[in-house]
Amino acid sequence: MSATVSKTEPQAARNREIWTENSVGDQTGKVVVITGANSGTGLECAKVFAAHGAKVVLACRSREKAEGAVREILAEVSNADVTLVDLNLGSLRSVRECAQELHEKYNAIDILINNAGVMVPPYQLTEDGFELQFGTNHLGHFAFTGLILDLLTKNPGSRIVNVSSGAHRWGSINFDDLECKQKYVPTRAYGQSKIANLMFTYELQRRLSAAGSKTIAVAAHPGWSRTELQKHANKRTLPRTLMKAFLFLSQDARHGAYPYLRAATDPNVHGGQYYGPDKFKELKGNPVLVSSNERSHDEKVQKELWRVSEQLTNVVYPI
Repeated sequence: MSATVSKTEPQAARNREIWTENSVGDQTGKVVVITGANSGTGLECAKVFAAHGAKVVLACRSREKAEGAVREILAEVSNADVTLVDLNLGSLRSVRECAQELHEKYNAIDILINNAGVMVPPYQLTEDGFELQFGTNHLGHFAFTGLILDLLTKNPGSRIVNVSSGAHRWGSINFDDLECKQKYVPTRAYGQSKIANLMFTYELQRRLSAAGSKTIAVAAHPGWSRTELQKHANKRTLPRTLMKAFLFLSQDARHGAYPYLRAATDPNVHGGQYYGPDKFKELKGNPVLVSSNERSHDEKVQKELWRVSEQLTNVVYPI
């Protein structure tokens, strides 16, 4: 199954439809795991799934913030079924511990939304020595997904939604310096992690299809959503000034979550697709099928990234 999906006339018609959280449908009894769900788009996803009957699992690094998120969800959805698990994607030890906890608590998982991430921080390394953005945004999610994949593939029709960004367009995989030790440019490192999210999605879908699995992998991006993700950029004078000047092009976190929600629940979604907003430069708007750049579809690089990711994380997928 090709990761590239042509935009047929029926799809073009679907892209003209207005899709909202009311389109999510009944999710009663489904187990939904969302990483980084203590704030922003992840938290808004959790609220919507809770309102539609799902059993929502918040996989978060900060227990204090996650507990605050639970209170916020319950204030909006009084009968919400929501639980917490500790997950620090910058620590492979934590990733393995969280995966083990999920195996102990659940027989199967219906939806995994790999939402957590960091954006343009000062140069830092993860606990395992990876550049923070690549280590958290890509390697952490790669390892986490691989370790709980068996829980997902138990459910025909289950979905893995990987969150990317428009920043993938300036990203490329530098296999010679994945840790950015030679030169660290925060935006370039962020772009590398976001194109990695897409390449991971496309290669994962190809492997799932080859294995005959009914689980699908889909990607989504939130456009320019007003969340805590921009906190590091806001500390710089020029980015902060530009963001204030063009704030009218952004959207709130709730609407930023819509592409994830559509990717996770729309019955017409296919594996290997990519969803994002439909307005100017995909910064905001109705969630629709969008396309990623040509570089993200390079199968040779996708396969090499997969090989390197398994090697670095010591997580070998069963497919």
